[in-house]
Amino acid sequence: MDFKTVTKPEHRGTMRSYLGKEYFIMKRRMRWLKEAARYAKVEPRNCGCTYSLIKHRSMLLRPLKDIDMVLQHNKITNLRLAISKINGVVIKPGQKFSIWKLVGRPTKGKGYLEGLILHNGQTLRGTGGGLCQLGNLIYWMALHSPLDVTERWRHSFDVFPDVNRKIPFACGATLSYNYVDLQLTNNTRQSFRLNLWLDKEYLNGELFSDTEATSRFEVFETDHQIQQQWWGGYTRHNKIWKRRLNLQGEVLGEDLVTENHAIMMYNPLLRK
Repeated sequence: MDFKTVTKPEHRGTMRSYLGKEYFIMKRRMRWLKEAARYAKVEPRNCGCTYSLIKHRSMLLRPLKDIDMVLQHNKITNLRLAISKINGVVIKPGQKFSIWKLVGRPTKGKGYLEGLILHNGQTLRGTGGGLCQLGNLIYWMALHSPLDVTERWRHSFDVFPDVNRKIPFACGATLSYNYVDLQLTNNTRQSFRLNLWLDKEYLNGELFSDTEATSRFEVFETDHQIQQQWWGGYTRHNKIWKRRLNLQGEVLGEDLVTENHAIMMYNPLLRK
């Protein structure tokens, strides 16, 4: 991979950040109203979606350096509230799936608690914090399906060192109500149903279809690299690919999903 120059992050004023965020929130809400009929909804029945495509889970409580575990316990409450609005959503042909369209704005009045949020590479407290774990899980499952990822925002900062990482670096999706969203589009003739649930240790998800799979997907990284920038910081880079195979293991196609560039918030030369 060629050397990638990453600009040192700029810190905007509090008022400018607030006004800018509210502007984009309103802009997204107007789009929702205009395209309301195109968005997937939770349905009481499975619509014949009985064929499992992928099942995935992620650990709820992770020991993170200098992070109050109360925030992670609060995250579990936030996840429980959010998935209650998404579990059972059916994405029919031609429809879009949006996390924030279904979940709505996470507020104290709805029962959301202070959780961990990331802002400009800093770990802060914020109402509804921790929902990025939900975005990460759904994004990973979507990559293993025929659904098209039509909106996904990568993490601009690599905040924590790898600890028992199970999937390639930067295979997640950051969230911020409502204009930093994860959206999927169903451009197939199939319908898909997303089931989500919590147990004592994990956030779980399973994606079903009304059509039996005739192929499967693999997701992998290439060109992983850590570089030092001219301004002194370190950055991390890779490319994520999606490979489609038939049930006999023969490769049917391979596509570049995304190229990631993140500013590292820890020294990669230090022991983890």
